Amino acid sequence: MKYLHLVWAALFRRKTRTFLTLASIIAAFLLFGMLDGIRSSFAQLGQNADGAQRLQTSSRLSFIETLPLSLGPRIAQLDNVEAVTYANWFGGAYQDPRNQIFSFAVAPNYLDLYPEIEVAPEEREAFARTRTGVLVGQDLARRFDWKVGDRIPLQSTIFPNSDGSLNWEFDIVGILRSRDEKSAGFNDSLLLLRWDYFEESTPYVDGDVGWYVSRVGDVRQADRVAKAIDALSANSPDETKTMTEQAAFASQLKQMADIGLIVGSIMGAVFFTLLLLTGNTMAQAVRERTSELAVLKTIGFSSTSVLAMVLAESVLLVLIGGVLGLGLAAVLSPAVTSASNGMISLPPIGLQSWLLGLALMAGIGLLVGALPALRAMRLNIVDALAGR
Repeated sequence: MKYLHLVWAALFRRKTRTFLTLASIIAAFLLFGMLDGIRSSFAQLGQNADGAQRLQTSSRLSFIETLPLSLGPRIAQLDNVEAVTYANWFGGAYQDPRNQIFSFAVAPNYLDLYPEIEVAPEEREAFARTRTGVLVGQDLARRFDWKVGDRIPLQSTIFPNSDGSLNWEFDIVGILRSRDEKSAGFNDSLLLLRWDYFEESTPYVDGDVGWYVSRVGDVRQADRVAKAIDALSANSPDETKTMTEQAAFASQLKQMADIGLIVGSIMGAVFFTLLLLTGNTMAQAVRERTSELAVLKTIGFSSTSVLAMVLAESVLLVLIGGVLGLGLAAVLSPAVTSASNGMISLPPIGLQSWLLGLALMAGIGLLVGALPALRAMRLNIVDALAGR
């Protein structure tokens, strides 16, 4: 710390170059903060106390393939299965096909298996007696300024209704609220409609469901139950694949897009470019100060001290830019979500993202400063002062 003033002075010796480099680092870690938050949000789907008790059963071929309704009672008879429900994709969009909504047609007991989702008792009763009723998440209601009692038009991107068009109309009878912060972003953006009304209204669903959800009594026996469920339809046209809810979410996402691979590829390209840019900045800064470093050695600074100061300068440069970038991401994420009324939902920057970001800052700083620091440590005083 006693050499901090020297490190600081060297860092801002060329202010324009330093500020331009800082701008690049800030942009890189701003992007990292937002993308890593999205990656963590997807990774946490299904990771909660209630989700640990749930198994999801879908077609072995693809999650868009349906399963027979008759499979449900057979699953319910298995040991350690406490309850079974089912659901189906609806593929709803509001006003514009780009306004996609997580919308599912669900069985009457669907919410019984999701205690982390809160619905007022009177709204739950209204849902049970209203054929065209839907329950909407509070973030979704806020996004489109919906309220209980509204009649809303939706367009299904998959299923036509009884008149052959893709246009549907529903009555909002209740609001979904999540008690679990990890799944709040997903649950609060859901729209649930009644499966019986959905089945009656579309000719493309006849005794089939999209997937089953089972609640097990003992999570330690979940693997055994999953194998028993899959054995029910083995060697049939409707073979199933049962896994934990978390694994099912990950599998479904990978069939659409590998979020981890996409985020990793983008950040790999960004940080590789950042390494080249910051490394060039540090190499140039050390070359310009060759004579100054020789003077430091002449007046008694050891080679190790010179090495440490150059490394500290490199790490400090990346730390300043990285912390500013992640801090900006932490401020912008909720601001963007709020300004878009939930249309663009960015998760907050969590502790895990900060720790990973700080580790990357330190690692990048040491890596880009290593060669210039070694060159400064090995500097020959006579050659440096002679300009060689």
